[in-house]
Amino acid sequence: MKTIVVITISLFAILLQTQLADATSIGLDKKAYTWTSLVHISVYAPDFNSDPNLVDTIDVSVSTSGHTISPYKLVETGTNTGIFTGNVTLTGDPSIKGVQGVDGQGTNPTGLEGGRGPNDGFLSSENSDGVTVSFEYNRDQTVTGSALIQWNVGQIKWLKENYQTNEQGVLQIVDPDMNLNPKAIDRFETSVWSDSDSGGTKIAMTETGKNTGIFQGRVYFTTEFQSSGERLHVTEGDTITGEYVDRTLPYPHSPFDQSHLTATTAVGTNVLPLEQINASNPRIADSRGSAITTVKVNQQVLIEADLKNNQKRNQPFAYLVQVEDSNGVTLSLSWITGRLTGGQFLNLAESWLPPSSGKYTAKIFVWQSISEPNALSPPLSTTINVA
Repeated sequence: MKTIVVITISLFAILLQTQLADATSIGLDKKAYTWTSLVHISVYAPDFNSDPNLVDTIDVSVSTSGHTISPYKLVETGTNTGIFTGNVTLTGDPSIKGVQGVDGQGTNPTGLEGGRGPNDGFLSSENSDGVTVSFEYNRDQTVTGSALIQWNVGQIKWLKENYQTNEQGVLQIVDPDMNLNPKAIDRFETSVWSDSDSGGTKIAMTETGKNTGIFQGRVYFTTEFQSSGERLHVTEGDTITGEYVDRTLPYPHSPFDQSHLTATTAVGTNVLPLEQINASNPRIADSRGSAITTVKVNQQVLIEADLKNNQKRNQPFAYLVQVEDSNGVTLSLSWITGRLTGGQFLNLAESWLPPSSGKYTAKIFVWQSISEPNALSPPLSTTINVA
């Protein structure tokens, strides 16, 4: 009889622990954070609502690689809710970027590790890390919640594809990694330049709000004055370039890597992206430039088209020729790069040697450059019959 009682008590204890574990959970507001994020913590623990008439507290442990705040107090959201909340600010690791900082000007995240809770916690973190919250709801019984910490690839764009002279341009950079203080509005500088002033100037990028990771800066275009401060000298038809040097790149990049991201807009008459260059008259010619319709095996031919710059400004370009067989398999890809002055007409050709008889298709693309495959005109194509 005593044995039965002991077994019953043991089963009850196990069942009680299981129910308690099921009833207790930890929630984080994101699945992935950056190295300086504000981490919102929520613990649902109804069994720790000790007094339904008071706001109770619990202690948790918050940790990243090699760093821990424990105990860290969370506070019940109200009387008798059983939900306990708080937040911890990740402070990054200034030694990762060194004296150059994340902006190349010595700016780094700051914050002294520590805190008692529920909202004063500061915890160091790395660029590739994790944050874990642990709550011991019973002796030797712990529930945890965790999320990744990782850097992001920044994005840059102008808010308009075209601006008029003497107008304000707005440049936007999105990079949560530059949200160095999630409880304040952060700032950094970036470079902008025009065709008329390749040296350009630097403009201030200001976060749109606390903890957004979205930054905007204004540049004032002028045709009359030199570039200075947030004023940029331009000429009608100029291309305007904004640059962001992203020094916080995710794995597999190292902390020492950086990427130069650019975005362009235009000043003056608005030309649609696919109408910047007029590409026309695709054709096949022999080595002397005479148009032909039938080609022999191993006969060198020229794949030609006419280009015209529809803009008043100079336009860099890449002329790409891709040859496919009848099954759509690419046999050849070659290109020419150059620059068209405003309104310039140019005839371009790439050579090709057919390996065997059959029907082939030559596709012609005109891009801004090989590294920036922005189409300047609709693609062209022509058929090559090889006897």
